[in-house]
Amino acid sequence: MVSRTLCTLLIVLFAAGAAGAAPRVVASISPIHSLVAGVMDGVGAPDLLVAGGASPHDQALRPSQARLLQDAALIVWVGPLLEPFLAKPVRSLGSNARIIALTTAPGIELLPMRAAMGESAAPSPAQTPNPHIWLGPKNAVAITKTVAATLSEIDPDNAAIYQRNAAAMARRIGLLAAEIETTLTAVKSRPYVVLHDAFSYFEARFSMNVVGAVMASPDQKPRARRLLEIRRRIVSQRIVCVFDEPQISTALQRSVVAGTAARTGVLDPLGVGLPAGKDAYFGLMRAIATSLVDCLAGN
Repeated sequence: MVSRTLCTLLIVLFAAGAAGAAPRVVASISPIHSLVAGVMDGVGAPDLLVAGGASPHDQALRPSQARLLQDAALIVWVGPLLEPFLAKPVRSLGSNARIIALTTAPGIELLPMRAAMGESAAPSPAQTPNPHIWLGPKNAVAITKTVAATLSEIDPDNAAIYQRNAAAMARRIGLLAAEIETTLTAVKSRPYVVLHDAFSYFEARFSMNVVGAVMASPDQKPRARRLLEIRRRIVSQRIVCVFDEPQISTALQRSVVAGTAARTGVLDPLGVGLPAGKDAYFGLMRAIATSLVDCLAGN
């Protein structure tokens, strides 16, 4: 009798746990994973597809990543401009999942890719938006709202939690933006150059004096003639700093600043080394602000 009662209790508890189980969610890169984790806090945790701050531009899908996509109820990625290796797998392996391509999500404000320094014209904004959308605080808020709305449809039992978490994340992001504004006040006017056009959303929000990018994308390294033109502009425009990324070889940065007085620094759009989770986005944005101040102020 006791054994039968115990079995019945276990079955009931298992059923209750299954009913409240969080949907399987996959986020493509660390900053997006962080925002999704904030929305899911208290319900479950999303899986991170590209770990360790690796560049999503040149990934190849591994079997473990394919399994994550197959098992997902929701896949959140930026889109094919940032993660071209996911374009086909998202459609094939994630055929049973809800899919959010964030560059086309409601509330996302897109900026065009800029022409690289020494090039004559930028690509058409309609065809090539800059995909590094999470570096704009307003876009980060829009991402949390879209994720919360979609999760509420998939998992209505936890809809109130998702909506509450999204509102809390929006408040945190607003406070973060105000903090960064204060952090950057003394260096906003100082001219600098980035190797890769990844930071335009951050620069636009905080009115930074970025003169240009050496490359529109990491696979478009400058040839000798353009490199000479870039150095000439660094000297003539009194560029204070040239910023590299952890995902780009430092050899290019050394070549760009050779023969100039420009200092060098590192800006990381992905958060290499930050623990994955709901706080990673905030650590990433603060680290960018700190790196800008350290180099531009000569610290």
